[in-house]
Amino acid sequence: MDDIDLQPGRVPTRTVLASIAGLWLCYLGLITLRSVLIDRTYFAEMLGLRSIVTLSGIAVTVMIWSILRLFDNRRVGARMAIAAVLMVPAALALALINTQVFSGIDQRNFRQERNPSEVQIRHDTAGNVLVDLPDPPQLSRQQLAALQQKFAEQGLWRQLTDIAIGRYFLLLAWAALYFAMVNAEQARAAERREGEYRRAAKAAELRSLRYQVNPHFLFNTLNSLSALVMTGKDAAAEKMIQTLSAFYRRSLAEDPTGDIALEAEIALQRSYLEIEAVRFPERLRARFDLPAALEQACVPGLILQPLVENSVRYAVASTARPVTVAIAVRKDAGQLVLEVGDDGPVRSGDGEHGFGIGLANVRDRLALRYGDAASLVSGPAEAGGWRSVIRLPLEIDD
Repeated sequence: MDDIDLQPGRVPTRTVLASIAGLWLCYLGLITLRSVLIDRTYFAEMLGLRSIVTLSGIAVTVMIWSILRLFDNRRVGARMAIAAVLMVPAALALALINTQVFSGIDQRNFRQERNPSEVQIRHDTAGNVLVDLPDPPQLSRQQLAALQQKFAEQGLWRQLTDIAIGRYFLLLAWAALYFAMVNAEQARAAERREGEYRRAAKAAELRSLRYQVNPHFLFNTLNSLSALVMTGKDAAAEKMIQTLSAFYRRSLAEDPTGDIALEAEIALQRSYLEIEAVRFPERLRARFDLPAALEQACVPGLILQPLVENSVRYAVASTARPVTVAIAVRKDAGQLVLEVGDDGPVRSGDGEHGFGIGLANVRDRLALRYGDAASLVSGPAEAGGWRSVIRLPLEIDD
């Protein structure tokens, strides 16, 4: 399994840049619409100047984002406080840029529209209402120039303040949007990590259950092998060793958490029963029914092993007469049905709880792999003996 990603969630750069561009293009569209509805004077020139202001706003916001992203892992309150402080110089910078860009056109409007002997009411490029009073006739030219300079400075300061406040709240609105995107991305990253941890725990549990299958079988096989050697049955012992080697080569080569083809699973059970046939040459019979159409159906590896082993242990080993262990496969209502049965003596106390860890192991593996979509039913067969039936989703490996 791949290493679990422990890095915090980051908003993709493309998404951030799109949000910044979207904010400022929306601003450009709104002020252009206002110009169309209120005053179309110098419309083309004003549109070009507003585009410059918009590009400047995008650039300043990108710079602010490059700083804000350093605090993505801080608490929301701390991030908002940092944004509130950072937006002050950014808003002032945007206000100065706006004033410098439109200074020429504001002066041109003032010279063209102002009548020194009348009260003039006009709008500046920021949308503020300006009132120009008539020049007092008794003032000298120098006094009049000084008075005009004073009013111009006051108007510039007022204009800068108004624009800066507007830009400040515009930038704060974008910061709130950015923080919302950061929180959403971090939540998605946490969900991904939780899912990865859950899958890792599930794989570990499946691996543990899968490896529980082999030790008991190996213990019995080694005991049988020892008995064959001690009684001088060297040929039978050699055959058991070769079959045992083939069985473990096949079973251990598979991913313990993955599925295998049903054809391979049946081959493993053939090998297992061949090993047990060395122990019970006169008593163990095996029968397999696998339709060709279902050979590539996917099943968990060694899912049949505990069921077949129970039949050998509780039916074949406990009687002196021949016993047939049968494995049959069929398709039923879109499900794959695996049946393991024997015609041995009826066992008491087996019940639905199974024999030791055998049936419990199968049930746990099915539940982890398929949830409620798979089931195992085990009990006495109507014709005698024992019968275990697994139902699971039919998945064909093409």
